[in-house]
Amino acid sequence: MPALELMLIQCPYCWETQEIAIDPSVSEQEYVEDCQVCCRPIVLSITIDVDLTPHVDVRAEND
Repeated sequence: MPALELMLIQCPYCWETQEIAIDPSVSEQEYVEDCQVCCRPIVLSITIDVDLTPHVDVRAEND
């Protein structure tokens, strides 16, 4: 099982950068995580390609 992948994202509300952990063993994921700075909900849509490279789409919950 691959280790968790750490990535930097930017909050769509306060624009602060923060680190998230991604499980590369799940090819498609979507979940809500609160910003570590402003506590507003961020929707993370993650896809893992065949090379186990994660691609993250970050958006505000109401978008």
